[in-house]
Amino acid sequence: MEFYDLIRKRESVRSYDPDREVDRGILEKILEAGRLAPSAANNQPWRFLMISSPEMLNKVRKCYQREWFHDAPHVLVVAGNKNDAWVREQDGYNAVETDLTIALDYMILAATNEGLGTCWIAAFDPQCLHSALGLNADEVVYTITPIGYPRSDYKTGREKQRKSFDDVAEII
Repeated sequence: MEFYDLIRKRESVRSYDPDREVDRGILEKILEAGRLAPSAANNQPWRFLMISSPEMLNKVRKCYQREWFHDAPHVLVVAGNKNDAWVREQDGYNAVETDLTIALDYMILAATNEGLGTCWIAAFDPQCLHSALGLNADEVVYTITPIGYPRSDYKTGREKQRKSFDDVAEII
């Protein structure tokens, strides 16, 4: 898919076909997109968890209670370690959140390119997720996304509601 078409096509999907599994090879391509993402000082302070087994999905689904989320056959979690991330010397800014966001965005675009739906979720219960996944004490998760094929009756391609170009961008 042409890159700008891909950007326009990406949308937040909230309706997944629970009976349509995603091929492992496609899941690996998505994870590879995250692996190739840039990070500050190339520290790569991340770990990508593609939750696919029924047992782990049941644990993770308890951390976000929307019904549509429970239909997705996979959930992608990007965890990061603040101690492994680059820190700006002047003010102590830690880049872990930026690094995780870039990696997840690469994977979301890769999923869109494969015809899959995703949806950024930040409203999950972090303690529940931390416990469900057995994350280390120094690992954090800022956002997660379900991954799967949209239901056949899901209407895709809705026009994006965005501010005008002139309201948000300028060349100076």
